[in-house]
Amino acid sequence: MKNKSKQRSRTRGFTLLEIIVVVTIIAVLATLIAPKLLSRVGQAKQTAAATKAKAIAEKIKLYLLDEGLTVIDDNFDLEILLLSPDDGGGQHGPYLEKSADIIDPWGVPYEIIVPGDVNASFDVISWGEDKQPGGEGAASDITQ
Repeated sequence: MKNKSKQRSRTRGFTLLEIIVVVTIIAVLATLIAPKLLSRVGQAKQTAAATKAKAIAEKIKLYLLDEGLTVIDDNFDLEILLLSPDDGGGQHGPYLEKSADIIDPWGVPYEIIVPGDVNASFDVISWGEDKQPGGEGAASDITQ
């Protein structure tokens, strides 16, 4: 009877070879899937940056309308969109709710270029993943 209990306890666990095979399969799958997932994250950040830049541009246009201005000043600061009328913002401000609204997905504040390179009056721009003007692919600049 003792032999049967010893035999049962040996068959309950996994062998080292089985564990190595499973870990190898998981590693191979991870190396195939990880690059695709990481590229999707980069694409999502670019899309979010473009959407946010467009929203900021619309808020700037509202600010200009409320203030009776036709062109944006060269030294326009995005932080004015966060201020209430009593604090020096536009008549119907604040136009943006929180300071994170003027920060791109890479943690850098959006910038205003006057006159714009893409649009006639101004551009709202994120410098992308590399956080510098220029760049290609995921590091390219994003303009509304």
